[in-house]
Amino acid sequence: MTIPESIKDLQTRKEALKKFLDIDKLTAEIAEEEKQTEGADFWNDPKEAKKVMLSIKSKKTWTSAFKSVSDSCDDLEVMNEFFEAGDTSEEEMLAQIEETTKLVEELEFKNMLRNESDRFDAVLSINAGAGGVEAQDWAEMLMRMYMRYAERNNYKVAISNILDGEGAGIKSVTMQVEGDFAFGYLKSETGVHRLVRVSPFNAQGKRMTSFASVSVTPLVDDTIEVVVDNSRLSWDTFRSGGAGGQNVNKVESGVRLRYQYKDPYTGEEEEILIENTETRDQPKNKENALRLLRSQLYDREMKHRMEEQAKIKASQKKIEWGSQIRSYVMDDRRVKDHRTNYQTGDVMGVMDGKIDNFIKSYLMEFGGDN
Repeated sequence: MTIPESIKDLQTRKEALKKFLDIDKLTAEIAEEEKQTEGADFWNDPKEAKKVMLSIKSKKTWTSAFKSVSDSCDDLEVMNEFFEAGDTSEEEMLAQIEETTKLVEELEFKNMLRNESDRFDAVLSINAGAGGVEAQDWAEMLMRMYMRYAERNNYKVAISNILDGEGAGIKSVTMQVEGDFAFGYLKSETGVHRLVRVSPFNAQGKRMTSFASVSVTPLVDDTIEVVVDNSRLSWDTFRSGGAGGQNVNKVESGVRLRYQYKDPYTGEEEEILIENTETRDQPKNKENALRLLRSQLYDREMKHRMEEQAKIKASQKKIEWGSQIRSYVMDDRRVKDHRTNYQTGDVMGVMDGKIDNFIKSYLMEFGGDN
């Protein structure tokens, strides 16, 4: 593509984004909501005020990103005039085109994250499959992978609850990932992850296959209305800490929440069990456990609505052994996503948190339907 063709293409994509995002409408709504914040009684209703502030922040995410694209396109037009006059080199023009293209592609990609829940923080849970130490070690490897991914993207991670494995690894872990669009990006990771490698835990050095399931749900905030029936809620407390020694907590700061959930649509009942040992402060752990409960209840409602709207595709497999979404084959140096067929040979990079291309491939194919 020639330089003039590249500039024309980027301008066309910019105008398409402006239309799809409805930037003029968003700008008008931001101005109206910001006017509300100037009222003397704005903070009289803190919950409503928080909703407005969150709405402004969410809309500015799009208008600010579009402004960056628009400004870069304008700079490209000006630079092209200098280029045609011989005052700018072709190398400088190509560099500006590359920078503008990157901004356009990033916004086109983010445009797929338009569901209400996409902007939320995420609750990410990992559970080791059958296979003992090998599977538990795989679960811990996945935990590290997501922690490194979060670090690379300036997300904050807090471990809500972790159950150590027997000898090595972990049996399960629940993490809260906080940051812009954390759920929108990480929702693609839900499913079974399969590891194939020569196991360091096998004395014969055999090639072994292990599984771990990953579940990602949106972490709802105080602006989301989720009803918790206190009459169906009960608490247990226990001592949190390691296997012994100085790490044992002498106070029962760990909490176990039991909620007798009744599905409002089917009438089926089940017990939701949540443990939290995040801090050594029992009240804080109770508060965190309730927040996790609200997240689960929200997620159930959201899934029901998605089912009603027939927006769940057959490619979104259930979390069950044999229906893995991704395979990590260590000795072949290959990681492949079975939903999109995207694969890479950079296994160590993936395990160090470089999973952006897997997420992007998934969202490019399924993002509009989730």
